[in-house]
Amino acid sequence: MKTYNTIKKIAITAAALAATSLMANISIDGSTTVGPIAKAFAEYYKESNPDVNITISESGSGNGVKSLMNGSCQIATLSRFMKVNEFKSCVEKGVLPVAHTVAYDGLAVIVNPQNKVSALSTKQIADIYTGKITNWKEVGGDDAKIVVISRDTNSGTYETFNELVLKKAPVVHGAEYVGSNGQARSRVNSTKYAVAYVGLGFADSTVKALSVDSVLPTPSTVATGKYPIARPLYMFTNGSPKMGGHVFNFVTLCLTPEGREIISDLGFIPVCK
Repeated sequence: MKTYNTIKKIAITAAALAATSLMANISIDGSTTVGPIAKAFAEYYKESNPDVNITISESGSGNGVKSLMNGSCQIATLSRFMKVNEFKSCVEKGVLPVAHTVAYDGLAVIVNPQNKVSALSTKQIADIYTGKITNWKEVGGDDAKIVVISRDTNSGTYETFNELVLKKAPVVHGAEYVGSNGQARSRVNSTKYAVAYVGLGFADSTVKALSVDSVLPTPSTVATGKYPIARPLYMFTNGSPKMGGHVFNFVTLCLTPEGREIISDLGFIPVCK
């Protein structure tokens, strides 16, 4: 009986391993901004493709590039375009990065709902983040020190903000750095005089999004180019994925009606109507 049970267990294990080996795998790593899109796409895709195992990590845009370069992911999600030196490093490793634009996004500058300030100019935001403005009373708010919250420097969101708003000037010494959009939002929600910037999909009712240069961040103002702090969001693959394959279907899901609906529901802007 023991021999029979042992053989049975071995057979069941072998069958499970065989089934696992037949499953397709898609590994994704990178941006915390693109993370919600990747997760929603994965949930939708697995409904009609239960044999596909999809794993998603959110280690930041820069680390997503490294994962693609060393072969630990098939799709790198980036909230900014790949840098020249990153592309060069990939090619030197035998990896040819191909960009797939999956959505558009605006960077919302957010404050606590109790903050009196509702609008800032791009220059005022830059002056806050570079330390030239340190008190809310200087921009029409209470007499209180501004608590500056920034994304970590490995983040594509940080790099976009640094390029478009700060013009590559360094963030003020003493600023707090957080690892994700969600952490930035939570910090502002719990701190009356904090300011931060997040992807548009993270600017919910727990915080207040400011008007920038007299334009509120909305899907419409981002799509029409009126909102000044906006960017494309990307998925990068090693070469062009095989047409009809799971990776190809996943990165082009944004072009389908279902994919566009998912992107809109998350607060981002589809790449096509």
